[in-house]
Amino acid sequence: MSGKTKVAIIGSGNIGTDLMIKVLRTSKHLEMGAMVGIDPASDGLARAQRLGVPTTAEGVEGLVGLPGFEDIEIVFDATSAKAHESNAARLQPLGKRMIDLTPAAIGPYVVPAVNLDAHLDATNVNMVTCGGQATIPIVAAVSRVVPVAYAEIVASIASKSAGPGTRANIDEFTETTSAAIVSVGGATAGKAIIILNPAEPPLIMRDTVFCLVDAPDPATHELIRQSIEKMVGDVAAYVPGYRLKQQVQITEIPADQPVHTLVPDGLPRPTHQVSVFLEVEGAAHYLPAYAGNLDIMTSAGLQVAQEIAQRLAGRDQA
Repeated sequence: MSGKTKVAIIGSGNIGTDLMIKVLRTSKHLEMGAMVGIDPASDGLARAQRLGVPTTAEGVEGLVGLPGFEDIEIVFDATSAKAHESNAARLQPLGKRMIDLTPAAIGPYVVPAVNLDAHLDATNVNMVTCGGQATIPIVAAVSRVVPVAYAEIVASIASKSAGPGTRANIDEFTETTSAAIVSVGGATAGKAIIILNPAEPPLIMRDTVFCLVDAPDPATHELIRQSIEKMVGDVAAYVPGYRLKQQVQITEIPADQPVHTLVPDGLPRPTHQVSVFLEVEGAAHYLPAYAGNLDIMTSAGLQVAQEIAQRLAGRDQA
């Protein structure tokens, strides 16, 4: 016995394959129990086989039928929002904990730097989206200092890093990320935009966060900057390629700018805009380093799974 918690990954595309490699190379608490796909010719399944990981190309039913399925405690779902609904319905009654890397949002949203401990006992947690993992910590950092009336995020990722699952989930991306900006980030209202950048050579993931706040006091501006810088460090602890691209900008909103159209009724007109520019460089475990969107999702999911595994280990030792 290794003493590690066995995990399975459903989805042998970009995200699932990168996650598998992270588990195998870096995890102290997790052990690969299965890699699951639906395309027998997928690179992810081929890599898993070469690395000695049990595989099936028969989807979730193939997983249930694999020898050793009963020993798997955590299942990552790296498929699509629609597929996750059926996968969760099949696996949760069998006692499997699920970490959802799709925008299905069946379970509570988890962004490790913000609310890692809040939902570790949930049977299904949702990792929001790559853009959400990158930007929601910044919104939360601002909202811890001053109320955020409106937050808008723009996530730009290399087109080459977006596989079929990501492309199928574009609508869910904007809806799920916008909702989590409010429920996890603490903004009163939020909006999310994603850009698939076709530039060649591919560009690194870039994220922009705009927060509208009522903060005329310069001392408050300094507290906002300090909170953001601390949060960037917290995220970088599990996503080493996460960093500020330039200094935080806090600018006064001109009187003639119609920001009232963005702010919910009843709130005072914001006085300042907080602008944060980020980039996320991937660890290049599977795709090249430009695919920071891949890396931040798999790193966040891995962080949650390792915390769950430590709790499970404590339960077994009790």
